[in-house]
Amino acid sequence: MELRQLRYFLAVAEELHFGRAARRMHVSQPPLSQQIQALEEELGVRLFDRTSRTVRATPAGEALRDDVRDLLAGLDAAVERARGTARGERGRLRL
Repeated sequence: MELRQLRYFLAVAEELHFGRAARRMHVSQPPLSQQIQALEEELGVRLFDRTSRTVRATPAGEALRDDVRDLLAGLDAAVERARGTARGERGRLRL
């Protein structure tokens, strides 16, 4: 499982549209769809019900969406803490 797959998954889960999710992620639709399929295969669950007109998250997809949203928010916060520490905005100063 790759971080990119999780970001793509979250975009599709929030947009409920592969084309809009691909535009949001600045990728073309086929690679995004392939990454979602690879994630589904790796997890062994179907994350979306797809028809020619609609995309809906399955119950497994809805559960994963909430956890991935929290995971990525935590990761973004950790990156900002690390950057703030590197800039001297965080941490301890001893004199």
